[in-house]
Amino acid sequence: MAGDQAGLASLVAGVRAGDTRAVARSISLVEDRADAAQPLLQALFPHAGRSLVVGVTGPSGAGKSSLVDKLTALLRGEGKSIGIVAVDPSSPFSGGAILGDRIRMQAHATDPGVFIRSMATRGHLGGLAAATDHVVTILSAAGKDVILVETVGVGQDEVEIVGTADVSVVVLVPGLGDEVQALKAGIMEIADVFVVNKADREGVDRVVAEIESMLSLVPGDTKPPAIVRTVATRDEGTRALVDAVVAFHAGARETGALDRKRRMTLARQLEDAVTGRLVRRAMAALGPGEKDALVERLVRRELDPWSAAEELVERAVRA
Repeated sequence: MAGDQAGLASLVAGVRAGDTRAVARSISLVEDRADAAQPLLQALFPHAGRSLVVGVTGPSGAGKSSLVDKLTALLRGEGKSIGIVAVDPSSPFSGGAILGDRIRMQAHATDPGVFIRSMATRGHLGGLAAATDHVVTILSAAGKDVILVETVGVGQDEVEIVGTADVSVVVLVPGLGDEVQALKAGIMEIADVFVVNKADREGVDRVVAEIESMLSLVPGDTKPPAIVRTVATRDEGTRALVDAVVAFHAGARETGALDRKRRMTLARQLEDAVTGRLVRRAMAALGPGEKDALVERLVRRELDPWSAAEELVERAVRA
């Protein structure tokens, strides 16, 4: 036990010192849901919450990774330390990430001020991996000034990022056609800043006009999100994007919107933690073969899932 405590203390100290190996090992523990992950996160939590978390989302092929790469270069030029969480689709064979964003960001691979981690969704919906919040906590505790979270790029269901990021950037490109309207019900409504990337292509004015038309339908006097044109491959518009992100962040802090968003994020994390604990306790309370027996009763329609869940939760609470 003493050895475990000493190992945990050493790992926490390493993360807080920004040691790359300690940060990488901590993230691996969280992703693998190892027994040591919970006490690690508990020890790091008080030291997190000071980073600016920027979510970058949008459809596949919008150039999100190139944009994150250029943003990182600009912010590093200003002396800021950066954490990058790149969430990729899972391989159906290994469960790992299919696309490694390390490959797309090789220019920063040897920079000690940049930590890049590719994460597989492992079947988790919403554009993020299940452990993304925990990874953000680790990177924040490691002292990263800015944490960039790039989502999978699957379409309009990528709305979870709004519950993790301080500023949500939605990236679109010309050539989507009516897809902008299709996206309206999902990611279009979570944007704090819009980016129209690949702005050297034909049709960029149409995309901007469609966004402005959509925003004009939003009721109230709230200032609409900024719309920034970029050509990430040529590093055009990157400065304007950073300025828009900083301006939104400053405004949200001044109005109290940032504090409200962070409170909602922590409330969701609390609910997730309670749910996870109840599920584990409920499953642990089942005797040998009891789960299979319950499923069999469900198959025969002798029992419904809600009544079964209620019984298991009550047993877990009493245990």
